[in-house]
Amino acid sequence: MSQRLSDRTLAALPSSVATPGYDRATITPGIVHLGVGAFHRAHQAAYVDDCLAAGEKDWGIVGASLQSASTAQALGPQGGLYTLAVRGSDGERLRVVGSIGEILVAPHGPAKLLDALTDPRIRVVTLTITEKAYLRDAAGDLDASHPGIVADLADPAKPRTAHGFLVEALARRLAAGTKPFTILSCDNLPSNGATLHRLLRQFATLRDAGLAKHVEGVSCPSSMVDRIVPATTDADRARVLEALGVEDAWPVMTEPFSQWVIEDKFSAGRPDWERFGVQVVRDVSPFEEMKLRLLNGAHSSIAYLGLLAGHDTVAKSFGDPAIRRFVNALWSEAGTALPAGAGLDPKSYVAALTERFDNTALAHRTAQIANDGSQKLPQRIIGTALDRLAAGAGADHLMLTVAAWIRAAELRGTKLPTGHFTDPLDAPMAKIAEAGNPAASTVSAAFELAGFARDTAHRAALEKLVSAHLDTLRKEGVAAALAALSPTGKSA
Repeated sequence: MSQRLSDRTLAALPSSVATPGYDRATITPGIVHLGVGAFHRAHQAAYVDDCLAAGEKDWGIVGASLQSASTAQALGPQGGLYTLAVRGSDGERLRVVGSIGEILVAPHGPAKLLDALTDPRIRVVTLTITEKAYLRDAAGDLDASHPGIVADLADPAKPRTAHGFLVEALARRLAAGTKPFTILSCDNLPSNGATLHRLLRQFATLRDAGLAKHVEGVSCPSSMVDRIVPATTDADRARVLEALGVEDAWPVMTEPFSQWVIEDKFSAGRPDWERFGVQVVRDVSPFEEMKLRLLNGAHSSIAYLGLLAGHDTVAKSFGDPAIRRFVNALWSEAGTALPAGAGLDPKSYVAALTERFDNTALAHRTAQIANDGSQKLPQRIIGTALDRLAAGAGADHLMLTVAAWIRAAELRGTKLPTGHFTDPLDAPMAKIAEAGNPAASTVSAAFELAGFARDTAHRAALEKLVSAHLDTLRKEGVAAALAALSPTGKSA
């Protein structure tokens, strides 16, 4: 049996593998991260690792999972160490990251996570909990009826949700005279910091008006994050084992490209991330709009159309001439809705995206990207379409993405495997699919369920576009739907 990656085995790794350039025993924690999954380990933890190597030794990370124990079980025996495999067309570079120390599992020990959050050394809390864990209702406010929220209000000492942990920790720090930490959202939400701040204030208000006033003063900067991180496979693990000579239970695969733009709004200090390429700016919103509309919007399109066309990775889907042509047209639609005068360079950004999507070394699965479409499509697709219609322009390509989401959901259990991708609205979406209604009725029900374009003047127009696409997808298939949007009328 192979030895495990650990502090003890670091010295035996091949010289071609980069290892932490610092003594991990001298590192003290300064950050708690909620949602210690693959993206965090490929992105924020790598930037912090750079800062630690530069001598900023008081910014170690305490990782925490709010649900699954899988990351802690994999990395706990490794002391939090893991391999970051950066894969590009020129090969693969391996790096062992050491910025994560202890990894906590909230359901197994909420008191331990609260202790970490109330540690005076912790000055920043970062989050990658995904859109659905923000627990918003259809209007975008806190879902006060969610079982987790109800439980956290009833028993604040044993939180289940991010809201419960953060507000209880802030309450305890206030009682102890400890300065509040900065809370930095790293999720793909528009104005993620402002959104999180609003939700935390709403949660705190349900607990106590005085506490809500304190939460009002907590810094919650917005940020924009960008790096493609596909799911790790057994083949990836085997390849890393062969390269390292020791076993890493959960290496992380990623691309060479990485971007992080952060609002300069910290109350208790932060690492010197700028030294390593992070952009600290006054206003993040133009950058996040470009990323959400061009990268994330294209990703969702590639995922759902790729699934319908039988492509299992981004590179294969984008390599399909009809889908590539569609994405280029989608970028043209979305690009016109970007804010002007904000210093953006959409042309260069799209060129970089093309290179990234063509990266065959990175097996980014379309099924992985397809998860949680009801939560992602409003900001990636629907918002752009509404802006286009308000400007008197069309949104035909954008709405094919929504139709492809509905059609892919309908086909699970028949042409697509059951559970091939998941969504918080899976159960009611399944009922809509089982009804077997015409396209128009199906689309109307899906829009109402997901809250797409609710209370807007353009909802009917969007539904009409999606209905026409869904009807074509059902009757003639994805190739015909793509061909109908092509200037030549041909899919290839």
